[in-house]
Amino acid sequence: MNYKNKSLFLWIFSIVFTLTIAYYQRITGPTYPVRDTIKIENKFVKFKLPRTHVSNYDAIIKIAIPDRSIKGIIKYKRLRSNDKWIINQMQREGEYLTATIPKQPPAGKIIYNVIIQKDNNTIMLTKNPVIIRFKGEVPFIFLIFHIIIMFFSLIFSTRTGLESVIKGKNTFKYTQITLILFFVGGIILGPIVQYYAFGDFWAGWPLGKDFTDNKTAIALIFWIIAFFRLLKNRQKTGWALIASIVLLLIYLIPHSIFGSELDYTSGEVITGQ
Repeated sequence: MNYKNKSLFLWIFSIVFTLTIAYYQRITGPTYPVRDTIKIENKFVKFKLPRTHVSNYDAIIKIAIPDRSIKGIIKYKRLRSNDKWIINQMQREGEYLTATIPKQPPAGKIIYNVIIQKDNNTIMLTKNPVIIRFKGEVPFIFLIFHIIIMFFSLIFSTRTGLESVIKGKNTFKYTQITLILFFVGGIILGPIVQYYAFGDFWAGWPLGKDFTDNKTAIALIFWIIAFFRLLKNRQKTGWALIASIVLLLIYLIPHSIFGSELDYTSGEVITGQ
């Protein structure tokens, strides 16, 4: 196989691989809704419970249960606070049972349970309570460019690593592109998105323990090393492969874990929770 055909195959693989990783990260993160199905009197009911919401509005819990004899209860309180549980009946809106969780300041978290009642039987939708985190509304232009650029940085990172493996001629060029994309997406746009969402440009080391910020910093360091190693000697492609592997491993860690959280007892936003 000549280089042109081999390169085309590797680009296709890189794109498909990146889409797979992006999907994996999306469904494994702590902001992905809890989705499941419960059985009520021989009927299966699908539900989705949100785990993230903007601070501007109350969060809406909405479950499709046409049987009007079935009722629901929601229990909630602020996470890691001295609050007592608030218990409210869910409201019937046509075929839906609905409830609201009051909006919170950015990084505020609410822990909640939804319980379904049928006659004298009760069914808790989830084994463990669900935690929903509120965030500030991020301007669409910053959010979409952040997502797109980070996505392309992973494509080029994967392609750079593969180019290194086959000893291709474009390892240094792809390293440059990856570094630029990752710097713009992770170091410029990432903090802007975080500022709108939680009020901090940077919450990683040494200012805090935000896992996403620290992951970004580690990946950037490896790509800077790879760039300067290749700048000195274009044959030393090993660091490009190492940097691509490091970025891949970082992407395999669910996004937003150990993120910002409002401490209701002190009123301060803390990280690493």
